Amino acid sequence: MLPDADELAEVLLDLAVPHDDINELVRMGRRVTDDPELARLLEASVEDLVRGMGEIGGAGDPPELDWASGALRRCFPLYVFVAALPRTRAYHRERGIPADVSRRTLTDLGRNMAVHRRRHGTTGAQAPRWLTRHFRGELYQLGRLQFERARHGERTARVLAAAGLDVAPGTLCLNLHIPDFLGPLSPAACDRALALAGEFFARHYPEEKYRAALCHSWLLDPQLKRYLPADSNVVRFQERFRIAREDTEPADTEPVQFVFGDPELPVESLPRRTSVERAVGDHLRAGGHWYIGHGWFPL
Repeated sequence: MLPDADELAEVLLDLAVPHDDINELVRMGRRVTDDPELARLLEASVEDLVRGMGEIGGAGDPPELDWASGALRRCFPLYVFVAALPRTRAYHRERGIPADVSRRTLTDLGRNMAVHRRRHGTTGAQAPRWLTRHFRGELYQLGRLQFERARHGERTARVLAAAGLDVAPGTLCLNLHIPDFLGPLSPAACDRALALAGEFFARHYPEEKYRAALCHSWLLDPQLKRYLPADSNVVRFQERFRIAREDTEPADTEPVQFVFGDPELPVESLPRRTSVERAVGDHLRAGGHWYIGHGWFPL
């Protein structure tokens, strides 16, 4: 169940929920706990989320309230995560996960809400499906990067096997993610994150052997090298990876969303304040397209 109003506010602060959202979430929380139907749905949703805790790819989609609207509908997944928090923390303790790693990992809930507010100007969760990984022990933030326990798909496994790695479809791998609002993606910060990951997974998941790290991101589109200096953080990040495969389907809204905060912004009005903003906007204004890059490197 949800904590009471006073404790709920403190829990939300611990999860880095934006201050502008806390009063509304506490107020709506009373509606959830006072409504028997919502309370039952909350309990069932928590059980779905934590079932098979720690298993890779085991969570279902967060619930949607088809019969509700407005803030309650946008925020109900957040109450599921808060109600599941004791179970998540218990799993972390069983694995010996350090308290600071647990805390920083779960504050992605607040980051997700900050992205929602930046885009829509309202309280809500931008991508609740994404957050299930954090609350099920599948993903951890270690320094500048996030590392997700995952498995190779068929296409990537074929590429890595051809490169000499002992992998097959379903073999364990680590997916790298780049959280927003966390400073530059500097080489030193990435080196530190990778070192932390090596120590972390060897200590807390010793039974799992990871032979490769993967990243699927528009930041790996090689076209960026046409616009950015060779010593830029983005280009140096790209150079860590070998190409796993190339997409042919444009993904123009991806860089617009992550660089400017809203994938629906008109291309002609995109700002040009930074080198990355100029690269993304100028390329699109010239009629070009951006693509998701798929990269890997051995561990």
